[in-house]
Amino acid sequence: MSDFSTTTTEGAAATLTAFFDNRTDAERAIERLHGSGVSEHNVRMTEGAQEGASVASAPASKDKGFFEALGAMFFPDEDRTTYAEGLSRGGYLVTVSGLSADQHETALDILNDEGTVDLDARAATWRAEGWDSSRPAAGAMAAGFGEATTGFAERDQTLGEGETISVVEEKLRVGKRDISHGRVRVRSYVREEPVSADVDLREERVEIERRLVDRAVAAGDDAFTERSIEAEEFREEAAVSKEARVVEEIGLRRDTETRRETVTDTERRTEVEIEDDRDVNRR
Repeated sequence: MSDFSTTTTEGAAATLTAFFDNRTDAERAIERLHGSGVSEHNVRMTEGAQEGASVASAPASKDKGFFEALGAMFFPDEDRTTYAEGLSRGGYLVTVSGLSADQHETALDILNDEGTVDLDARAATWRAEGWDSSRPAAGAMAAGFGEATTGFAERDQTLGEGETISVVEEKLRVGKRDISHGRVRVRSYVREEPVSADVDLREERVEIERRLVDRAVAAGDDAFTERSIEAEEFREEAAVSKEARVVEEIGLRRDTETRRETVTDTERRTEVEIEDDRDVNRR
């Protein structure tokens, strides 16, 4: 427990408790919390003993009020005892509940800015002055709270007729929740790579051949007849085409594996001890 006590409740909501020496700082912190969006119903201030009044002379109902408030808060007994001592010395306890993750950091900054007391250092000072942190505050004793009052505190008290002692049991409930262990993503993109291929190309040329001859015109020769001959040149050039083919398929598939895990915890139960010292013979 340094400056704050933080309790996380079901649904990821959190509770902050901070201690102040004077009402002005506490009220200023509360006003800023309301301004930041924290509901008035989620902010509570518990006032300790009045300044200048001894714990023994404080009204029992008032002492009982703020120590009962501590009993309803879920933080360690050591913190509860320190807060109780601070309240008995006239401090002020501000409790902010139902905080979301975003509100939690803002509330921490506000409480810290407005002069929250470092109770670790303060408790060390009290111990140096003779305070025994293993015992509850005097106000708690005066109010009838010998130990911090929780649902499982041991009590030694005399019951009157018609009064009852409640037997409380805890039951362990184990649930499940999904936790992300990372993500696998397959993304396709296009990349161009230069490629080359060799191809043999053929080229045809037409050449004119002239030969000198000296012979008589034969009977089969078409003398003095108009004629023409022609030849076409050809050459090959590279013709490029591309064909897209599917060469691989990539997909994602979930494999589910079930494992059994043993959760170990404790369950508390109120035990009731009955002592009957009535006279058996008389009965």
